[in-house]
Amino acid sequence: MSGSDLELIPAGTEFTPEQITHYADPDTRSLEQAVLDADVLVSAPHAGAAIPEEVAEFLSPALTRRLQYDFSDVSTAAVVVRWAEIDPRIVAVVNPHPRLIRDPNRAKPADVRADLTAALERVRAAGAWQPVDLTGVDAIRPVTFSFFPILEVPGTDDGIARLVDAFARTAEQGLGVYERTRDALTEMFLANGLERGGSITRLSFHDTMNTTTTREGAVSVARAERDMLPDVVALSNRGDHRGEPRDPADPPTMDGAALRRLADAHRDGFEVADPGAVRLNQPYLGSQEILAAGARFRALAREAGEAGLGLGAVQAEFLREYLLGPEATAQLRDPGSDWVDEDPARVDALAHACKRAWDAFRDGGA
Repeated sequence: MSGSDLELIPAGTEFTPEQITHYADPDTRSLEQAVLDADVLVSAPHAGAAIPEEVAEFLSPALTRRLQYDFSDVSTAAVVVRWAEIDPRIVAVVNPHPRLIRDPNRAKPADVRADLTAALERVRAAGAWQPVDLTGVDAIRPVTFSFFPILEVPGTDDGIARLVDAFARTAEQGLGVYERTRDALTEMFLANGLERGGSITRLSFHDTMNTTTTREGAVSVARAERDMLPDVVALSNRGDHRGEPRDPADPPTMDGAALRRLADAHRDGFEVADPGAVRLNQPYLGSQEILAAGARFRALAREAGEAGLGLGAVQAEFLREYLLGPEATAQLRDPGSDWVDEDPARVDALAHACKRAWDAFRDGGA
């Protein structure tokens, strides 16, 4: 499949905060009013799939639209946007760039260029399609988690330098806007909360499949048992399987009892019969977005206590098969290079389930 079959963002596109921020009734409410009315700030760091045209020349010729989309959480975008449209108690911000540009759910490297250069050199040394350890330099991955090539690693140092510069420049047109908007919204929520009390939750919204891809594009290779998501969603606060402290050096980002109530509310809102369809901190503990929010909230603990403000941050990792539905999932199990069409009715149902879950949480649980 040629590069023209990929979804690209036209060169020169610079996103604005208004384009990536979503809330209910924007024709009759300002953003400031929406923040006043809301108690949940939803961020979707991996929702973008379209690739900026500025880096298209560096893409691997093996990259297909299916692999492009599979390396994102694109299924979350429509759900989060629709949820924001119907629920005046949330504000949402959606990253328009793919994690390929740089992953905002990883700590931002002190030197982006140096880390990407190191990652490229490791991939080049390992060889095409070969497993490679990107520990410590995976904020920008030249390969997928199945080690499919995303980037065509240049064969010269000058070529790598040109690629690295292109990525660093392009990031500011979308990813950088997302990060600044997310952080500015967080401060708006906090300013209101410290004045009025109540509660604020930062929710980092994701999805993952329980299978990875073959070279032929079939998303059918089962993950290791330890990496399997539950049937609906994993909710994470960096705690143990009950949401309680796991490591004194890594405190929970949300109170354990509150996380358990949130899990019960999701079982209710998503109408699941098996309690195991919603699990806590399994298989993921939660990553950079809730780590950063948790640290910010702990720094404000005294002021928040005096203001009667409850603070928490949670990561929701939905099973992508659940978001897509059985028909779309079956299509992806077969070899291919295309992606599936979203079902608007399913997106709407999922958005309403999210709203029901968080309404139940506010009411004290299921």
